[in-house]
Amino acid sequence: MSDISPAISRFSDLANPTRFLAFSARLIPWLAVISAVLLAIGLYLSFTTAGDYQQGDTVRIMYIHVPAAWLSMMCYTIMSMSAIGTLVWRHPLADVAGKTAAPLGAAFTLIALVTGSLWGKPMWGTYWVWDARLTSVFILFLMYLGLIALNRAMDDPSKAARVASILTLVGFINIPIIKFSVDWWNTLHQSESIMRLDGPAIDAEFLRPLFVMALAFTLLFFTLHLMAIRNEIWRRRIAAQRRIAARMAGREE
Repeated sequence: MSDISPAISRFSDLANPTRFLAFSARLIPWLAVISAVLLAIGLYLSFTTAGDYQQGDTVRIMYIHVPAAWLSMMCYTIMSMSAIGTLVWRHPLADVAGKTAAPLGAAFTLIALVTGSLWGKPMWGTYWVWDARLTSVFILFLMYLGLIALNRAMDDPSKAARVASILTLVGFINIPIIKFSVDWWNTLHQSESIMRLDGPAIDAEFLRPLFVMALAFTLLFFTLHLMAIRNEIWRRRIAAQRRIAARMAGREE
């Protein structure tokens, strides 16, 4: 207990924006360097490993498509956790984390949709079909765009945070639908082949670059997310200073 309490205390300290800024300033360079190294290794493995005997070199699209698809769901899950932090605990950084994650989630979802379409043409003979997986991922992309528009449309940050948090939690129902759509309905997508109770169904030669790319994408996301949170904190501080200056100028008149 005595070992856990200091760790929890240090984590809680990050709720203070000033401490978070100092902590993130030290962490971001390390995350950026590790992300770049892993991305370079992952791309090297992706282009040097053998192609699939059926799909040929088009299988290499998987090393971009699958990590982007994972990140599209992980990002929304993080936004949902931030929404709970905003509504339940009123954590000072929760709504900042949720707001800044939305553009990143939209970008990774768009990458997943585009690469999936490019992969689908040679494999399925078509760029797009409205099956359960593709439709639910496209809905996720629209949800990201809607939340971004909502945050930009409302002038009151606290009201925008509450409304966006409620909509984010309602929209979370789409995440398990995306995850299990290939098991619940017959779609063009194959059933789960990696995270299975009986182990991955694809060869280790494909798994190695896939896991390296997935880790690189994940660390890249956290690097960009921390940078976006820092920018939003500074933007809000500048906006608050301007409001104070405007009120003081009004009193002097």
